[in-house]
Amino acid sequence: MKSPLASSTAKSNAWWRVLAVALTFVSIIGSLLAQAGRRAHPTNDASTTLNVVAARTDAASGPITSKEISLFDNGVEQTIKSFSPDLSAAKIVLLVDNSLTIRADVDKLEAAALEFAYEIYDGDKLLIVGYDSNAEIVSDWTDDAKKMETELKAFRKKGDPHLFDAIMAVLGDALEPLSAQKRAIVVISDGLDRGSNTKFTQALHALQSLDIAVYCVQAPDRTRGAIRRDVPKPRQVIDDLAEGTGGRIFPIDDSRTAAKAICDELRKHRYVLSYLPQSVPFSEARRLLVMGERGIDARAKTMQPTP
Repeated sequence: MKSPLASSTAKSNAWWRVLAVALTFVSIIGSLLAQAGRRAHPTNDASTTLNVVAARTDAASGPITSKEISLFDNGVEQTIKSFSPDLSAAKIVLLVDNSLTIRADVDKLEAAALEFAYEIYDGDKLLIVGYDSNAEIVSDWTDDAKKMETELKAFRKKGDPHLFDAIMAVLGDALEPLSAQKRAIVVISDGLDRGSNTKFTQALHALQSLDIAVYCVQAPDRTRGAIRRDVPKPRQVIDDLAEGTGGRIFPIDDSRTAAKAICDELRKHRYVLSYLPQSVPFSEARRLLVMGERGIDARAKTMQPTP
């Protein structure tokens, strides 16, 4: 017969063995979840925000509500916490290719940029940057059309187009510090890059990380579709910049329509969507998809890059 002390010790040992098995099981599950790159539940209540352009295409009127919008994060439909119009003023960078070989003369580039000076809304500000092998400020943040018209006379064509470097320079020096404001870039170019140290994917991911929309006023392709080694074709660059960031593309020959449409969209059709990501990867790039109900056109960036 076992003594009471021996019995108690045996029970205690058995209890510890059960606890050890349970802890091992929890550890294994935790390891598997980490390897899969997924959390069953978020670790905090911090919401994620997303800039969305949404407009009605039918005869209906009034602001669009969260019930009319769907968001998918890596294929998983998310619960939208809020969806509200953003009627704030915008900071818009005009990034103008004034390299030697672009198929647009200086007058056309100047005219395309100047259209925006007469279409921006009260409170909006423009920063005009010309780029070739370097990016240089042509007109600093302003809403003064006459001032911009005078300063745009500084445009000249020379050098090679370092578009990707110019995007990174504008992000780092001009737009990233304005994180609390509505921001956008208008690229006036054919999309050609020749000589940048920055890779296109780096520039695109930086734009997506900061959730900055890129609108493109497209000049004719100076390469005429030629295949380029290790660099995407100009047309592909334009397409990916606009689609990947929730922007749009317009031809340079209709720059007045482009300026009006872009400025109207930024002021009248921008929304801020808030959600708490559920059942999505936390350590890898995630694909995003915003959809509107029938009669609603909705756009947003298509990717959330790796943190």
